[in-house]
Amino acid sequence: MTLGINLPSSLLATLPGDHYTDPTIFALEQERIFEQHWFAAARAAELDTPGKFRTVQVGRESVLIVRGRDNRLRAFFNVCRHRGARLCVAESGEVTRSLQCPYHAWTYGLDGKLVAAPNLTKMPDVDRVEYGLVNVHIREWLGYAWVCLAEDPPSFEDTVIGAATERLGDADLINHWEVDQLAVGRRIVYDVKANWKLIVENFMECYHCATIHPELTEVLPEFADGYAAQYYVGHGAEFAEDVQGFTVDGSEGFGTLEHLSEDQDRRYYAITVNPQVFINLVPDHVIFHRMYPMAADRTIVECDWLYSKEVVATGKDVSRSVELFHRVNQQDFDACERCQPAMSSRVYARGGVLVPTEHHIAAFHEWVTGRLT
Repeated sequence: MTLGINLPSSLLATLPGDHYTDPTIFALEQERIFEQHWFAAARAAELDTPGKFRTVQVGRESVLIVRGRDNRLRAFFNVCRHRGARLCVAESGEVTRSLQCPYHAWTYGLDGKLVAAPNLTKMPDVDRVEYGLVNVHIREWLGYAWVCLAEDPPSFEDTVIGAATERLGDADLINHWEVDQLAVGRRIVYDVKANWKLIVENFMECYHCATIHPELTEVLPEFADGYAAQYYVGHGAEFAEDVQGFTVDGSEGFGTLEHLSEDQDRRYYAITVNPQVFINLVPDHVIFHRMYPMAADRTIVECDWLYSKEVVATGKDVSRSVELFHRVNQQDFDACERCQPAMSSRVYARGGVLVPTEHHIAAFHEWVTGRLT
């Protein structure tokens, strides 16, 4: 796993190259990480009326999230109980009162119960609950629907809420942004030709910031020194003195969100929630990334820029703040795509090294390998 025994004390070994390329390892990650942990799947406000649904890929499974007639969100395996056809083939949509399989017309209520099927009345021994859709655990937090495929999910409070708040050093701090009350001002979906772990590792360190993020380091000058804000508990990176807002040109944003304190103004906070969420908090908006690992060398990243409902409803131009982190994302994902081909090189077979400002990435590696063994 390591480059060798006798590494200088300044360096730590990374994961070996095959952890980023081997389909067998990726399959294990799907089974033991993405199908066993809480997964941020969809923005709840987009499923705001009964019958609205979204399908998402979680590990090897397609999951269907739908708003019920009782206004509750529910999640199900997107599999018809008859012959296994995919129930909903669209990524999103809306139905009136029920979900019908396009193959043999088995029909399910929005609560998952089997309500109709051809000749069902001739089969009185078929239990309509037992042969309903199979439930997936679901929770709502920060305005997102989080799902877990495990029969016995890990504690949401510990592994999601706790993981996010620990880095801020204040269990209540993230609540000041009232993320569930914000609205999506822009969404960009990136198709990244790189392993999901490369993307996580990149987000966790800023050793690269001075090299590839000129716009970001203009706004956050301490990032030019390789500083990783999320690993200094309770500390947000300060804006440059002449910067007015978190925008591509440093110009003014939309004012500070209502419940932020003076200490949280003019600062940037970054959080990772394993295995697939990155959250960026700035005074006037929130940037929320969700990763959908599709293959060992391909990851879909869905990024939401969230603003106050007033900003979105009045059609204010959010392009300057979107453009800043859109460029950061493009720069990061280009870097990850440059790394991906070399992961299969014989030079990287036993991995690379982490320098001191990247040492915290080793904890992520331990988290991953601990779930695969």
